[in-house]
Amino acid sequence: MSRYDVLIIGSGLAGLSAALKLAPHFKVALVTKQELLDGASSWAQGGIAAVLDGADSLDDHARDTHVAGAGLCDDAAVRFVVERGRRAVEWLVSQGVPFTREDGGEEGLHLTREGGHSHRRIVHAADATGSAVQTTLVGRVRQHPNIEVLQHHIAVDLISGRRLGTGIPDRVWGAYVLDRQAGRVKTIGARHTILATGGAGKVYIYTTNPDTASGDGVAMGWRAGCHVANMEFIQFHPTCLYHPHAKSFLISEAVRGEGGLLKLPNGERFMPRHDPRAELAPRDIVARAIDFEIKRHGLDCVHLDVTHLPAEFLREHFPNILQRCLDFGIDITREPIPVVPAAHYTCGGLVTDLRGRTTLPGLYGLGEVACTGLHGANRLASNSLLECLVFADSAASDISAAGPVEIPKLPDWDESRVTDADEEVVIAHAWDELRRFMWNYVGIVRTNKRLERARHRIQLLQEEIHEFYSTFRVTNDLLELRNLVATADLIVRCALARKESRGLHYSRDYPDTLPEARNTVLVPPTDTTRGTQRVALVP
Repeated sequence: MSRYDVLIIGSGLAGLSAALKLAPHFKVALVTKQELLDGASSWAQGGIAAVLDGADSLDDHARDTHVAGAGLCDDAAVRFVVERGRRAVEWLVSQGVPFTREDGGEEGLHLTREGGHSHRRIVHAADATGSAVQTTLVGRVRQHPNIEVLQHHIAVDLISGRRLGTGIPDRVWGAYVLDRQAGRVKTIGARHTILATGGAGKVYIYTTNPDTASGDGVAMGWRAGCHVANMEFIQFHPTCLYHPHAKSFLISEAVRGEGGLLKLPNGERFMPRHDPRAELAPRDIVARAIDFEIKRHGLDCVHLDVTHLPAEFLREHFPNILQRCLDFGIDITREPIPVVPAAHYTCGGLVTDLRGRTTLPGLYGLGEVACTGLHGANRLASNSLLECLVFADSAASDISAAGPVEIPKLPDWDESRVTDADEEVVIAHAWDELRRFMWNYVGIVRTNKRLERARHRIQLLQEEIHEFYSTFRVTNDLLELRNLVATADLIVRCALARKESRGLHYSRDYPDTLPEARNTVLVPPTDTTRGTQRVALVP
C-alpha cells in the first residue's frame, strides 16, 4: 500500500492547481488516466471570466451568472467565486501563464466578451487558453519534489470506512487505482482525497469533450455514498465543428462574442427570431435554436459566418481555430464554418460546499465533477476555469487547516475469483448503445417517454455490466463503461424528477418554468434504506 497526505484523481486545471498549492507542505499523488495534458481543461479555448476592467463590477458578473443559471444559482457560491476572480488570474500570471496582452504589449491583459456576459471580462491566451494554462502548470508540477505523478492510471473505486468494516471511521481513505500499463490494481491510502476527474461528455455520441470525460468521479462518489445534484443540466455547446474527420473540435464562444453570425445554408440569420440577444444569448438558448432550425429544415448543420470580419483580425484572435478549419479545407476568412451542438459541460455533480468538501468526510470534489451552486441550471461561459481555480484554493486551505489523521491498514485489491475477459466486444457494443440512446432520448429536448425508454435500457446495461465486472479482471474500457452507465442513470433520474423546463433541461411535457427554483438532489442508498435511493427537490 502506498501512503500520501493527499491523493488527487484528475490532472485538469483543478487537480494541477490543488497539487501546486498543497505541495509545499504535503506529499501529493496526482493520478491521471492518460498524459497530464490530455484532460478537458487543455481543450478550453475561450478563457477565464474575472472582473478586471474598471467599467465592470462584481455585481454585474454575479448578475450575469444568475441570469444564465436560470434562477438556480446559489448566491453565496456565486459571490464566493466572482470575488476571488482577480486573485485567481493573478496567481496564474505569477505561475507564468502567457495571457494575451493589449495590443501585444505588456501593459494589461486583453479582455474579450462571450455570450451571456454584459462586459468584456474574459482573460485569454489567444484562442487556446486551456492549453496555455495547462502547459505552464504541468511544467511546474513536474518540477516539484513533493508531487508524484501517476500517468496511465485510472481509479477503480474509493476506499471508505463503510467498505472497510466496523471500527474504522466512515471517511474516505484513498482509492484503488488500476495501472493501465502493468494491468494491476494498486492500493493508495491518503489522509485526504480530491476528485478532479472532469465531466461526463462521453455519455453522448456527439461531444466536445476528450475521451477521458467518462463521469468517473461522479460515479465513484455516488457508489461511495456522496449526494449528487442537478445531473439533468447537461450543457450542449452550440457550435461544434461539423466535419466527418473533426473529432470533438468546438468553435469558441468568443467567435460569436467578436461578431460571428449564425446562418442557415441560404445565408439567412435565424438567432434574432429566437432571442433578442441573438448570437450573444446564453448557450442553452443558442443550442436549442440551432437544434430547432436543423430539425425544422432537415439540415445536417448550420453555419457560423465570420467572413465579414478582417482576415488579419481572425488570424490574430483565432489562430488555432483558423488553422484547424484549414486542415479540413475550410477557410473561415472566405467561407462560413459548418457547426452543430454537442454535449459540452456537466453542470451537476457531487454536492460540495464552499471548501470543496463533499458529503463524505475526507473527500473533496473540484471542477466539473462538483456541484458547487455556481452554475445553477446553465453555466455562464468561462466561469468553469475560474471555478476550478477558486475551489482548488479553498480546498487546499481547508486541508492545510485540518488536524492529522492516521491512515488505517487498507486491504489489497482482491482478484482471486475473476479471470480475463473472453469477449471484449461486449464492452464496445454496450458503449456504443449507451451513447446513441442517450443522444436520442436524453439530449437537448426531452420528453417523459424518451426518458423512460432511456431508463429501461440503462437498467439492462447495468445488469450486464455488473455481471461482467464481477466475473472478469478490470480494464480501462470496462471501468469507463461502468462509470458512464452509472452517470447516465443519475442524469435520467434527475431529469425525470424535474417537472418543469429550466435552463439546460427542456421538456416538451413540462414547457413552463415553475415559480420556485429547486435543486434535484439524489441521496444514495444505505444499509438502513434497503437499497432505495431518495430524490429531493431542495430550494
